[in-house]
Amino acid sequence: MTTVLIVDDQALLRASFRLLVDNEPDLTVVGEAGTGAEAVALASSLAPDVVLMDIRMPEMDGIEATRLVDGPKVLVLTTFDLDEYVFGALRAGASGFLLKDTPPAELLSAIRVVAAGESLLSPSVTRRLISEFVRQPSAPAVKGLEVLTEREKEVLLLIARGLSNAEIMAALHVSTGTVKTHIGNLLAKLHARDRAQLVIAAYEAGLVG
Repeated sequence: MTTVLIVDDQALLRASFRLLVDNEPDLTVVGEAGTGAEAVALASSLAPDVVLMDIRMPEMDGIEATRLVDGPKVLVLTTFDLDEYVFGALRAGASGFLLKDTPPAELLSAIRVVAAGESLLSPSVTRRLISEFVRQPSAPAVKGLEVLTEREKEVLLLIARGLSNAEIMAALHVSTGTVKTHIGNLLAKLHARDRAQLVIAAYEAGLVG
């Protein structure tokens, strides 16, 4: 059973999300929070698998709350389709980013994807991140890049371009197990929490541009 914490400053939206999630046999809501500060506290005490995190909230916004949440995967939901929110949320450690008008089936799928350790990074989101880094005059050095093998760098580049494990497998003509091994090595060597942070590391290292 995948446990979910719903974070939004609008009670009606929280109730809607709860009803949607609790109707699924493999998902259950363990708590609700109306502010970023409440989200951090409940994430610590309830230890949910996934946090559905709003961006604009009183006291503490969702990006700062995402940065402070330790353990659960964070799926950011917002009504604002702005580059600064996408970039800020992923940099803070979010595993995915969706608009609140995303169809219910896609939202439920996203919760399962994030809970499984994958990241929800569509090609449109990766293109935005690339554009963001192109606008920056310089990027900080990424620690650990020098110890990557050439094949690991290839896999990192494909992840940064938004390819799924299956697509990477097809592109490199390797098995699923091999792809997962490479990704595990990348996470360890780059000290990344999940796939989203690998994407950020690839941009910061200048591998994508």
